[in-house]
Amino acid sequence: MTTIQTVSVGLGERSYDIRVGPGLIENAGDEIKPLIRGSKVFVITDSTVSGYWLDPLTRSLGAAGIAVTTIAVAPGESSKSFADFEHVCSRMLEDGVDRRTAVIALGGGVVGDLAGYCAASVMRGLDFIQIPTTLLAQVDSSVGGKTGINTPQGKNLVGAFHQPRLVLADTGTLDTLPKREVLAGYAEVVKYGLIRDAAFFEWLEQHGAGVIAGDEAARISAIVESCKAKATVVAADEREAGLRELLNFGHTFGHALEAAAGFDGTLLHGEAVSVGMIQALELSRRLGLCAGQDTERARAHLGAMGLMARVADIPGAARWSAEELLASMRRDKKAHDGTIRFVLARGIGEAFTSDDVAPDIVRSMLEEDLSAAASV
Repeated sequence: MTTIQTVSVGLGERSYDIRVGPGLIENAGDEIKPLIRGSKVFVITDSTVSGYWLDPLTRSLGAAGIAVTTIAVAPGESSKSFADFEHVCSRMLEDGVDRRTAVIALGGGVVGDLAGYCAASVMRGLDFIQIPTTLLAQVDSSVGGKTGINTPQGKNLVGAFHQPRLVLADTGTLDTLPKREVLAGYAEVVKYGLIRDAAFFEWLEQHGAGVIAGDEAARISAIVESCKAKATVVAADEREAGLRELLNFGHTFGHALEAAAGFDGTLLHGEAVSVGMIQALELSRRLGLCAGQDTERARAHLGAMGLMARVADIPGAARWSAEELLASMRRDKKAHDGTIRFVLARGIGEAFTSDDVAPDIVRSMLEEDLSAAASV
């Protein structure tokens, strides 16, 4: 029997555990009951995830004496919206929420971000539990307390920091995912190697295929190491005053790519991050910071795993303009006074932040990327 592993996020009175392994949903009631103040929860999920995991979760919660009200949204990035935020909050208020009620997010990053923002907002803050069902959510979005929604101006521009009481990363949920979703999550796993841990990146070069193919031991190892890396950063810089910005490696570019794609499902977040990480490494190379072989090594690994590694890999990218992407990047949360703040790298495992990058260099690189996309 696989042993459940625990990673702790050290935030003083708001510290919490990330539990990783199979079978956690079936035992969620026992895990959650000691942590919540009341006996009622709202489970926020989507209409796809609910078909797989809502019944076993509800049974487990019921066996622990916890009453469940379920609110389901449509799957996909479009549900991270003002409209769905209003819908979920209104349903909670209509159905008798009080300050002892807890919110459980059952789903991927979209559900987690939306449910977390609702939990942060209703009654000025409710207990919140994450049960992430995608690899991306298990290694990234469920940990660290970032919640929010998208706007027409960009991704995650409205939200709040609201830490969960517990994260249950049930690795059994990954067996129900399409390969594309697993790959999208794997991009965030690679990120941790690229920003701070060259040895982990090397481990992924050897074991990444197993992570994607469903090797349980490899998946648990990848998730635990990713969560340890994120927990260390979050404990040191919860509200992204400095160090935590490194976790946005590839995201300044990636969020702009997502916005250009219109959040319509043609480009998943992890796919955008995969391309964005290579763009960040390429920009670092052009600035004389990073050796070209490091960029190509990262590109080769992502490509070998089946991920997008070039703007030209994105359907429809030929229609975009460099100015459109730059405008999105200037709205990035790290930007200030119109200056884009980048996460760059001096090599694999050596990321750092900089706001001293000439816009013309970025524009030139983007124009070359889009020209290559147009020629495909």
